[in-house]
Amino acid sequence: MTQNFDVIIIGGGIVGSMMARSLSRYKLSILLIEKETDICMGATSGNSAFVHAGYDPVPGSLKAYTNVEGNELYEQLSIDLGFDFERNGDYVVAIGQEDVPALERLMAQGKRNGVPGLEMISGMELLKREPLVNPEAVCAMWAPSGGTCDPFGANIAACENAIQNGVQVMLETEFLDFILEGSRITGIRTNRGEYLCRWAVNAAGLYADDVMHKAGLRPEFKIQPRRGEYYVLDEAEIELKPCFFPTPSTAGKGILVAGTVHGNVIIGPNAEVIEDKEDRAVTSAGLQEVICGAKKIIPSLTLRPVISLFAGLRAYGNAPCENPGVDYGHDFIIEIPSKIQGLVNLGGIESPGLTAAPAIAIRVIEMLKDAGEKLEEKKDWNPVRQRRPRFRHLSMEERANLIRKDERYGRVVCRCEMVTEGEIVAEIHAPLPAHTYDAIKRRTWLGTGRCLGGFDLPRVVNILSRELEVSPLEVSKKGPDSEFLTGTTKPGMTWGAEG
Repeated sequence: MTQNFDVIIIGGGIVGSMMARSLSRYKLSILLIEKETDICMGATSGNSAFVHAGYDPVPGSLKAYTNVEGNELYEQLSIDLGFDFERNGDYVVAIGQEDVPALERLMAQGKRNGVPGLEMISGMELLKREPLVNPEAVCAMWAPSGGTCDPFGANIAACENAIQNGVQVMLETEFLDFILEGSRITGIRTNRGEYLCRWAVNAAGLYADDVMHKAGLRPEFKIQPRRGEYYVLDEAEIELKPCFFPTPSTAGKGILVAGTVHGNVIIGPNAEVIEDKEDRAVTSAGLQEVICGAKKIIPSLTLRPVISLFAGLRAYGNAPCENPGVDYGHDFIIEIPSKIQGLVNLGGIESPGLTAAPAIAIRVIEMLKDAGEKLEEKKDWNPVRQRRPRFRHLSMEERANLIRKDERYGRVVCRCEMVTEGEIVAEIHAPLPAHTYDAIKRRTWLGTGRCLGGFDLPRVVNILSRELEVSPLEVSKKGPDSEFLTGTTKPGMTWGAEG
């Protein structure tokens, strides 16, 4: 029998998950589909984790509106959903006098957007606050509302809270086409069958253009991936709290240097236009561009403390800003188009998409109401998702109490990040279960320290094999075709066992 839903959300990134959570407040049957083996594997999985203050977008654009509103929401969201967020602020640094006019324009723009607390400080004051900054800096703009978060944590927590409030999530479910009756969407076709709905939400990230084209919308709209490469530095080697940006250019915000909520320092990204929406390779030329750009702000940076490299893709779209009188090359698409009924169309959600996601969800709720949707609130809706214990952040007394309740919390599996067996098992059996190594990594941060999983990998394979009741040969890094093992060398041997 074909299942029928009020709303189907296409895409399990930060926008889709925040959308699912916001809609779960109402008496609606909701399905979220994601083509990958876990949520948060697209654009949300590779970014700077920065919650932008909101001075970059041009006033009057959807980016400007949702950036500033989304920034304001993050603190309470982090409390309600139990993910890491720190409002450490950010600096935009003018290295020479030639950068000052652009910085002054940026500050004026930020004030028009309603960004609170913007302040211009001298180079001397900047060096007094942040001694590692380039001594040639002449001034900087300080934005105290800037912050950093755990993007995986925010994405997963929002989706789990949606599940707790009745949303159904289907992974490895790829959108193929819409089911149409005239100009009305009545359902979707997927690789796992057909599902009926009254509303479909296009939150497909890098593939949002493909989805809207299936509905015959915006044939001229194209998402052009922009690849950004990053270095991650060992937290024991360098410590920074705020984020540092160069004065922006026409190419974008520039290469940042920032502290993260996990204690590391991250530098990047560059911005390379590519065609392949799955190409997350790092390149020697790109990485060289990143370190050179970062050293303009923090000259003492070296590659010695680098422990990881990665690249992310931004869903750069070519949709013009539709606010009359605004001279802006591209903007978010957030619309309920009149041409096709039953579709919420979200596209081109690049930076500051992570910041804007909760505000986009609120905006869509208002749009649905304006479209005549009767949204009745649930009396038992719960906005709180309880965070599971993180052993490394507990006091000695709290650790001892936890181990007394469950001895698996006394067995450290990842030494670098102090992740225990108890934490891993909890994530495997969570409301949104982690069934691959990378899924556990996104939730617990294991495998991200100096050894990059060299110590924990065999133990995690054993735990996944045991808890999922599958052969170790079936345990994978990120899903099919990424299994770690091809066979055994000794009959009866448990790979990775202690002793």
